[in-house]
Amino acid sequence: MAGGAADGFDGLGVHLGNLARLSAARSRSISPENVDGAKGRGGMATEGTGAVPARELGQGWKVSPSIAVPGASTVTLAEIDGPGAIQHIWLTVDPGAWRRLILRCYWDGEPTPSVETPLGDFFCSGWGVRCNIGSLPIAVNPAGGFNSYWEMPFRGHARITLENLAPDPIPGFYYQIDYVLTEVRADRAYLHAQFRRSNPLPSKEVHTLLDGVRGQGHYVGTYLAWGVNNTGWWGEGEIKFYLDGDGDFPTICGTGTEDYFGGAWNFEHPRGQYGVYSTPYLGLPQVIQPDGLYRSQQRFGMYRWHVQDPIRFAEDLRVTIQALGWRAALEGKSRYLPLQDDIASTALWYQAEPHAPFPTLPDLNGLEVI
Repeated sequence: MAGGAADGFDGLGVHLGNLARLSAARSRSISPENVDGAKGRGGMATEGTGAVPARELGQGWKVSPSIAVPGASTVTLAEIDGPGAIQHIWLTVDPGAWRRLILRCYWDGEPTPSVETPLGDFFCSGWGVRCNIGSLPIAVNPAGGFNSYWEMPFRGHARITLENLAPDPIPGFYYQIDYVLTEVRADRAYLHAQFRRSNPLPSKEVHTLLDGVRGQGHYVGTYLAWGVNNTGWWGEGEIKFYLDGDGDFPTICGTGTEDYFGGAWNFEHPRGQYGVYSTPYLGLPQVIQPDGLYRSQQRFGMYRWHVQDPIRFAEDLRVTIQALGWRAALEGKSRYLPLQDDIASTALWYQAEPHAPFPTLPDLNGLEVI
């Protein structure tokens, strides 16, 4: 036992209302300056990416602030023996690597990851273009500082890896993973995140965010990187949640894409522009405009966190979204236009293990922003 809830508070689920409570949970942190998070072992490096500028100062003076990630390789960012929970992740790397690096999290010795997404998409930055985000679970700050506050409990072990799909090395990857060692109660589930991309979405088909999820859990978040391939409005489609044996029709059906992300009326600003916004639980923080030359398409980044309204399922879950615009009216009657857009989704949920296998991620070319 790593200490924790015997006195009543395990140190998890922290918020302003319980921040003053004492807990036996023990704080730890992993970074290139303390690669295993051991107590009293931070800042001891004598070699690292900062060794040259620190050569006149010596040990303890920012000798190892980052790591180099070789091409076509996987590095381990964290190995933690539990029980405990990751409470915060900060990292940064050049935007050109955001779709080339794959983040994976494994809980309790499982053979397949529970979190498997391109790095940028996990942090609501799928297009490889910097954009500030001010939500509660995910914050992205100048200039490309990625922060995650998703609570990630584990009981026996946690492992976080980073795969570089490209043959080119990453000379500087900076990160810090903050966690606590504490009791993890039976009703705390494991975080899962899955990436899928339709590029382009076949005509008259829906984009699937999740399918084949089995077990008890609750859906907590959606990030979409949406690239438009037509002129006109693109967000008439509905998001649908099929719960616990639903067949052709879902239990939860939205009324439009902008509605699901908390906007209205095409996200339109009164001056005829998209109104970007970033709030604690939902946002359209990124609108990438054509530049009149090589950047020909409009691209959007949007998130919706179900923190106050998690979508709970007991047995299974499937999630889809339609891509609909408008085509010319006939006989005075409006008509929807099924779109063939580039839609990349990252879906997040908590569930009891074991989880069902994930679909195979696209390869480097299949992930590329093109």
